[in-house]
Amino acid sequence: MLELELIQLIHQVRDEKCEKQNIEIKKALGGAPTRLYDTLSSFSNQNGGGVIIFGIDENADFEIVGVYDAQDLQKKVVEQSLQMEPVVRPLFTIVQMEGKMLVSAEIPECDIFEKPCFYKGAGRVKGSYIRVGDSDQRMKEYEIYSYEAFRKRTHDELRNIERADRLHLNPDDLVAYLIQLRREKPNLVNMNDERILETQGILQKGKPTIAGILLFGEYPQEFFPQLSITAMVVSGKAIGELGEEGERFIDNKRIEGTIPQMLEESLGFVRRNMKVKTIVTEEGKRADKSEYPLRAVREILLNALIHRDYSLHTERSSIRLVMYQDRLEVENPGGLYGRITIDELGKAAADTRNPYLAGALEIMIDTENRFSGIPTIRRECEKAGLPEPKFVNQRGTFCVALSNQSMIIEDGDYLEEDILTYCKTPRTRNELAKNFGFDTPSYFVKRYIQPLIDQKKIRLTIPEKPKSKNQKFHS
Repeated sequence: MLELELIQLIHQVRDEKCEKQNIEIKKALGGAPTRLYDTLSSFSNQNGGGVIIFGIDENADFEIVGVYDAQDLQKKVVEQSLQMEPVVRPLFTIVQMEGKMLVSAEIPECDIFEKPCFYKGAGRVKGSYIRVGDSDQRMKEYEIYSYEAFRKRTHDELRNIERADRLHLNPDDLVAYLIQLRREKPNLVNMNDERILETQGILQKGKPTIAGILLFGEYPQEFFPQLSITAMVVSGKAIGELGEEGERFIDNKRIEGTIPQMLEESLGFVRRNMKVKTIVTEEGKRADKSEYPLRAVREILLNALIHRDYSLHTERSSIRLVMYQDRLEVENPGGLYGRITIDELGKAAADTRNPYLAGALEIMIDTENRFSGIPTIRRECEKAGLPEPKFVNQRGTFCVALSNQSMIIEDGDYLEEDILTYCKTPRTRNELAKNFGFDTPSYFVKRYIQPLIDQKKIRLTIPEKPKSKNQKFHS
C-alpha cells in the first residue's frame, strides 16, 4: 500500500467512524496488541484479505494517537504471524499524520488449498476464525470441513448407504438411464451394467451411494428424511408475519422424491402460487405475464439440488423455497464451493461439489453442466423486466432471491397503498428504498414518493429542508 493510499484510508475510517469487513483498528499506543491471532486468521481466510491499522483509538471517537514504536510494533506483529498455520506474511506501511506515527499491516488472503489459516497454539478447530462484519468469529466445524473437503477432493455424494441395496433403486429408471448413457458415451458400450454404475457413482462396492438413491431411489427420504425441499408461501415480507385471517402460511409443503421428482414438484408449487397478470400487447393481443420467469426458477432449483452439500454436516438440513410478498428465495445447505466467489458467478468456470450428480442429470434431464445456469437466470430476469437476482453466500448456506418488483410497480394502486401503510411510521429514504426492493433511494423517492407528496398524501417531517439527510416521510 502506498503512503498516500494509507492516508486516504485513515481519513475514510475516521469519517465513517467504524471498522469494516476488511479493516481492523488497533490503538497500540502503550505497546503492541498481544492477541492478533483471531484477526490474522479471519483476514487470511476471507476473499481479498484485510488491513490492520495501528495508531487510532476507536474508543476515543477514532482519534489519531500514534503507535508507541513503529519498528518494535512491526517486529511483534511478525512474531505473532509466525504462530499461524500457514504462516502469515503481512505487508507494512508507515505514515505520519498530525505529528504521530501510524502503521498498517496488510494481511493477504491465503491460498484456498491452505485454508483455513489458524493459530497453532489453539489448534485448527479452536484457532480458525472468519470475519463477520467488523468482528472475528470462530469458524463452525462445518466451515472448517468445507475447506478440507475441497482440498482433499472429498465427494460426499459417493458415500455408501449401508442400509440400502440394489433393490432400493427403481429398475425401470436404471434401464432407461443405462440405455441413454451408452448412447452418449460410446466408451461404456462394452462394460456390464454393474461396472457402469460403479464408474458413474451410482454404486460403490455393490451398495447404492447417496447419488444413486437421490437419482433412482424408490423413496430416498427413507434413508435421509431431510434431503428434501421445504416449500412455503408467507403473507408478508418475512416469516412470522400473519395474513388477514391470522394465517402463518398461505401454502406449506414438504417436497420429497428423487431429484428429478423434487424439481418438477417444486416448479409446480411455484407455478400454483405465483401471480399471473393478463396484459394487452402492442398488437392488441392478450398475453399472460407471470410473477417470476419459470425458466429462471427451474435453474435456481436445479442448482440448489445439484450443488447443495450432501455431507454428514448438512444431511439433516433441507433446501428451503420461500415465496414472500415481494420476492422468491431458494436457500440450500453448503455455501459456494472451492475457488469461485459471488462476483465471479456465471463469469468463470466453477469447481463442482457433486460432479457425479451433475453428470448423471446431464443424461437424465438434459441439464447443462457448463456453468450456464447463472447467466440463464440473469438473462430471464432481464427479459421479464425484473431486477438482477441477488446471490448471498453466508456461513454454510447459499441463497438466491428473485424480486417481483416489476409486478408491484405495474400495479400502481397496490404500491401506493403499501407505501401509505408503511409510512404511518415516519420513514427515511433508505428505509423506503430497502423495503420496496430498490437499490437507489433517490430514484424511488422521485418516482414514487414525490407524486404522493404533491397529492398531500405524504408529509415531510422537516418541510423547510426537503433534501435534509435526516428527512423522513409520514402518511
